Formats: sequence, C-alpha cells, structure tokens
Amino acid sequence: MGKKIPPFLRPLNLLRRNYQTKNHPLPTQQLAAIPPPPPPPQQPYSASSDKRTKKNSLQPSPSTKPIFTSRSLTDAKKTFDYILSTSPFPLDTRHNNSLLESYTQVATLDDSISFLAHMRKKQPSFSPDSSTYNVMFCHPCKLHLEFVDDISIVRKVLDFMAADGFSPGHGTVDLAVRSLCSVGREERAIMLVKELSAKYSPPDIFTYNFLVRHLCKTMSIDSVYGFIDEMRDSFSVKPDIVTYTILIDSVCNRKNLREARRLIGVLGEAGFKPDAFLYNTIMKGYCTLNRGSEVVGVYNEMMAKGIEPDVVTYNTMIFGLSKVGRLDEARKYLAVMAEMGHFPDTVTYTSLMNGMCRKGDAIGALRLLGEMEGKGCEPNSVTYNTLLYGLCKSRLLDKGLELYEVMKSKEMKLEPASYATFVRMLCREDKMAGAYEVYDYVVESKSLTDVAAYEGLENELKWLKKAKAKAQGIA
Repeated sequence: MGKKIPPFLRPLNLLRRNYQTKNHPLPTQQLAAIPPPPPPPQQPYSASSDKRTKKNSLQPSPSTKPIFTSRSLTDAKKTFDYILSTSPFPLDTRHNNSLLESYTQVATLDDSISFLAHMRKKQPSFSPDSSTYNVMFCHPCKLHLEFVDDISIVRKVLDFMAADGFSPGHGTVDLAVRSLCSVGREERAIMLVKELSAKYSPPDIFTYNFLVRHLCKTMSIDSVYGFIDEMRDSFSVKPDIVTYTILIDSVCNRKNLREARRLIGVLGEAGFKPDAFLYNTIMKGYCTLNRGSEVVGVYNEMMAKGIEPDVVTYNTMIFGLSKVGRLDEARKYLAVMAEMGHFPDTVTYTSLMNGMCRKGDAIGALRLLGEMEGKGCEPNSVTYNTLLYGLCKSRLLDKGLELYEVMKSKEMKLEPASYATFVRMLCREDKMAGAYEVYDYVVESKSLTDVAAYEGLENELKWLKKAKAKAQGIA
C-alpha cells in the first residue's frame, strides 16, 4: 500500500492529476506544475540576529517550475479561468497567491495588477491579504521597473492595497524600497519613503538603515546626511548605532578619516557608546592609506574610553605597524595581545612576516614561520605566498625552492605576485626546467588561468632573451 498523502497536499495532487489528463488540453500555456502554497510569514526580526525576516514576504521556491512562462496577460487569464473551472475544490487564498506569484515572475507590475483584478472578478470569494500584494514586489520590479520613469506603478499597487483596507505595513514598504534601489531608483525610493511616512507611518529602522547603506554606495555623503536630517526633523526617525556604523564605514572607504573620527564624537553625543568594531574600521582606513603609525592613537583612544580591544584590533594594529616598517613596536603589541588573552592567529603572524619581508629580513620571516608552527598555529596559503615572494625578492632562491616544495606537498595555490616573482628568479638564474615545472603546477592547480600563467612565463623568457642578446653584443 502506497504512502498516504498529507491532507494539505491532497488538493494539489488532485490538481496535478487533473491537468495531466488528455481530455483537458491547456489553452496556449503549458501548465508544467502547480507550486505549493506560499510559506507562512516568518518570525519578525529579533535583536539577537543580524538577518531580517519580513512579514508576509513571499520568496519563490527554486525547485518549483513556474506555471506561467509567457508574460501575455490574455493567456494568463485563460489559464486561470481553466484552472478555476476544472478544479475539484475551491481555490483558497494561498493557492491564488501562488498563481499570482508565478505570473509576477514573468510579467510587468502593471499586468500583475490587471491579473489580480481578473482573479477577483472571476472568483468573488477570493479575498486578498497583505501577502497577495507583497508578492507583486518580489519579482517584477527587478525585471521591469528599469523601463518605468517614475514610481506611479509602485503607487498603484499601494493604492490598490489601501483600497482593500490594507495599510502598507513595514514589510510592504521594505519590499518596495528594495525593489526601487535594486534598479537604481534611489531618488524615487527616498520620495516613496517620505510620502509613506507622511501618509501612513515612517519606515522601521531596518528599512531605514538599508536605504542609508544603499545611499552611501551611490550618492555623496552630504546627500546622505541631508536625508538623515530630514527624516529626523520631519518624521522623528533617528539614526541608531547601526546607522552610525554604516556612515563611518562609508567615510573610511572614501578615505576621509577625519570625518570618521568626527562621527565617533557625534555618536557619543547621541547617547551611543562606540564599540571595538567601529574603531577597527577606522584603523583599517588608516592602514589602507599607508598611515599605519596612526593606529596607535586610535588604540590609545579606545583604551582611554574603556573599550576593550578584540583580536581584530590587535591584528589590524600589527598589520599597520608592520606595513610602515615599525616591526619592533608591532612585536611589542604581539606580547600585549597575549597578555590580554587574545592569542596570535595566522593573520597576526602573516602580517609580521609581510613587514619583515618588506624590510629585507626574509630569513627572520622564515624563522617566525617555525615559531608560528611551534605554537600550534597553522599557516595558510597567504602565509606561504608572502614568504615565497619575500625570499625571491631577497634573492634567496634555494630557500624559495624549498618552500615551494612544501606548498606543493600541501597542494597550495600560488598567487599572481609570488608566481611572477618566483618564475622571474628561476629564469634569471637560468633554471628554465624549474620555471616550466612551476608553470605546469600553476596550471594544474588552477592557481591562475592558462593565459595568465603563460603570459607570466612568456614575459620572463622574452626578457631573458633580450638580456642574453645584449650581453653577447657587448662581448
């Protein structure tokens, strides 16, 4: 005896069998499968999670074949009429939402609205809920809003929703804002947020921070500040610690470290206490600008404010100091790091090795590798590539060859810089067989593309040929 079908799946199974009979050919459309009902709304955002779940938002099932494969509204209406007339049971809201979702994947937002109106006309018992309207924002905005010059289509859905007695909730507003931003309509997203804030209620903090983050990527920082000020003054939406974190990260990426330090002060005045993550972001900005010496000042400021540094803080400091050649000071903080209960990791040691190789102390970096392994810290591909590059730059080819054999035994990939430097040294030391062997390994291990690996070797062979010809001419 076969397995019993759960009660909630039996109607869908009957539908599938009914559609597959030869007595009922489908009009125009090929009805491939009936998607399952949309999932129930997920739990709302909790403070302990970084991921936001939207109420009443519908996400398509990647394994479900769509019913509608054409954006033709006429064909969609005929298909729905056929399903309605042949269904052995009344279609409920979940089934109708699934049909609407399938059509929105291929249709424009305007056609999706028309299709919904047709569904309601043909089935008076169908009462849309908020999920019905939310589903229309999941697909068509990305596909077709790039051809729309304003937000009239979005407004149309929201007005249609309001006419049915559903005020656009936070989930609906969030979907609309994300859809507009996904097709480069940031100005219209701002317009929509202001309009809905005045008409209904302001967006929640998650939508607000999403929009701020997106604006930081696409607009000037002054424009972002203007939006924040207007939302605070007109709608009492105030930035929180996440907002300030987004702003500080943005100005650091723009290499405006002075503004980042100013924002730390503004954050404190607003009643928020900066954390290690914010200071780590500023330290990273200084390192990007090759101003690693200034990370010490940021660290001292953290300690003065009673903010406990974490392992990322110390790794960033050691990286910045090593990068500018202050290796003794970097080693000092290696000891401080251990005293504070943060054990050096692969990033810590690799940063120190990089600084030592920059100063020409590749042998010292090699000794540090032994110390690292002795303490149970496993080096990774970046560590070995850093050392290989440093050894070749210091013309210690024999040591480089030994290290390369270790990398091969561990099946590690070569990075472009270390590969180019290694091949250059082999060619200039007239070790052509070794250079070709390294080329073969890089291709086999897929460290680089065939073209990139060949070009690296070819460039060195051309240089060697010219050097030999020049030497013969002089002789």
